[in-house]
Amino acid sequence: MTGYSYKIRSKTDTQIEREMGAFIKDARIKARLTQTEVAEAADISRSTLSLIENGTIGTVGNLIKVLRVLDQLHVLQDFVVRHVPSPLDLAKSAEVKYKRVRKSSTSSPPESDW
Repeated sequence: MTGYSYKIRSKTDTQIEREMGAFIKDARIKARLTQTEVAEAADISRSTLSLIENGTIGTVGNLIKVLRVLDQLHVLQDFVVRHVPSPLDLAKSAEVKYKRVRKSSTSSPPESDW
């Protein structure tokens, strides 16, 4: 367990929401945008953005809109489900996969000794 994941696990939901709000506010200020500009671009009210920046995140949809406007969607990368193939999956994919089978039309089946 990394030091950061330990620190985040020990925080309350309210503390995490405040940190998220501070992150958004910092990103907005670094982008030199006003709350009104970001709110209009995200199609939310300025008061909703103010609440988000103060740690009342609201809906996930509004959070995504604001992160998109601030070009900060990368913070959601850990939410992507990644398929890690099992060793069995890897072995199966390494097998030769035939697309078709051709048999010579001139060859006849082998005769049996019976």
